[in-house]
Amino acid sequence: MYSLLKDFIQSRKSIDEASLELICSKFEPIKTKRNELLLNYSEVCRHYYFVNKGCIRLYTINKEGIETTRFFAFEGGFGTALPSLIEQAPAFEYMQTIEKSELLRISRADFYHLVDTIPQFSFIYRQILELGFITAQKRIYGFQGFDALEKVKWVIQHQPDFLLRVSNKMAASYLGLSPSTLSRIKARL
Repeated sequence: MYSLLKDFIQSRKSIDEASLELICSKFEPIKTKRNELLLNYSEVCRHYYFVNKGCIRLYTINKEGIETTRFFAFEGGFGTALPSLIEQAPAFEYMQTIEKSELLRISRADFYHLVDTIPQFSFIYRQILELGFITAQKRIYGFQGFDALEKVKWVIQHQPDFLLRVSNKMAASYLGLSPSTLSRIKARL
């Protein structure tokens, strides 16, 4: 259950076995159903998740009931409602698993304790934050000037399995397209 997490950590920073085992001991395995909510809008986020199997989605719903997806975490990745987790303020988004998922969950307190006490984990946390920031910036700035076809090509290049794993509705909300536009583009490719 912890091999993917260990591989993730070891691929980023050299770490001794005792520290690696201590890190893993703070993560609790959980299994979720398809479309299970991990966090409701306005709840305070108290956990960080590592995806062993499945997918986590972060999204909002506007006043008209339209969903906008901000982020997906697939196998081997971390996911959480980071602003809420850091600030311990109500989340302005929902977090759910879109497939039956096997996750490793760590509490906020344990997560920050590891960041404060294990330099390798602190380094990895910084990498997670930096990668998330860079990906978000590329998506925001890239999408501003992209037409619909360019957005789909971008996601195929940067996340090849994305369109195979995610429903058209969720993918369209992530790309800022209508589901019918996304379907037309996918049919042309």
